[in-house]
Amino acid sequence: MDRRQFLGTGLAGLALTALPIRAAAASPLAMQAAWINDAEFSGYFLAIDKGYYPENGLELTYLPGGPDVIPESTIIAGRADLALTTPDTTTRAIAEQGAKFKIIGAQYQKSPHGIVSLKKNPIETPADLIGKTVAVPPVNTMTMEALLKVNGIARDQVNIVPYAYDPTPLVRGEIDASLDFTTNVPFTIGTLGEEAHSFLLYDHGVTIFNDTVVVTEDVLKEKRGDLVAWLRASRRGWEENLVDPAAYPPQWADTWFAGTGRTIENEIYFNTAQKGLILSDAGVFAMTDESIEHNIEALSAIGIRATRDMFDTTLLEEL
Repeated sequence: MDRRQFLGTGLAGLALTALPIRAAAASPLAMQAAWINDAEFSGYFLAIDKGYYPENGLELTYLPGGPDVIPESTIIAGRADLALTTPDTTTRAIAEQGAKFKIIGAQYQKSPHGIVSLKKNPIETPADLIGKTVAVPPVNTMTMEALLKVNGIARDQVNIVPYAYDPTPLVRGEIDASLDFTTNVPFTIGTLGEEAHSFLLYDHGVTIFNDTVVVTEDVLKEKRGDLVAWLRASRRGWEENLVDPAAYPPQWADTWFAGTGRTIENEIYFNTAQKGLILSDAGVFAMTDESIEHNIEALSAIGIRATRDMFDTTLLEEL
């Protein structure tokens, strides 16, 4: 007689309380986001709010990022188990510094990074950048150099200046374009009285992921099951969030989005614009052999020796 049959006999002297069934303790897991709380991370906010991580046996700690946060440093220091970052910085750290990292998933199948200009003076193609002034965040300098190289443009043909994630200089005519997320900045430019024009770097040879999920080899070995659970819960959150990108951002006005200084209309715009960059026939976080090869080719254009073994797709196969 198994335990379920035994408990079902109704014997008077054996109450259910005498045989407690204890739930397994949730495993702690910390994730480091790549930026401040905005629609870029909506899928995780939804999964947290709806309890998808505890349902998968996890006690998740979510760490927001920002301009002073280097995601890889957080996992090296052990403050987080996984981080969202970019494949160029990760693969370069592996190839040149011997960092023990693995990329186990990709939130963005196509990076949202693009060249943003004004519609009244548009930059239509990489060739249009020649002789122009382009603002580029220091952290994305390699990405900009990749765009120029794969399109046969010499570095000294473009005047690159630092960018502080503020499109005001573009609107004022102080620069000709900026490198930023095409999913977000056009909305901000609209609020400043101008109409934006943009193109994705991905569509012009810089075929890389973004917000790649990175772990150390030690964490991969020690917490493999927890990482699979995180991917499963996060995928569910993203799939539900993107069914209607306008549905959830208003619910987070006083929680996840509180204090950012950005409007909910902005977050809805962002969430809607990123849908096509995240969803994949192979599932959210997918990394197909073809897409990995595209990443390797794009990274090689700027001298980063990325290899297939830097990408571990075996966890995705367990979802």
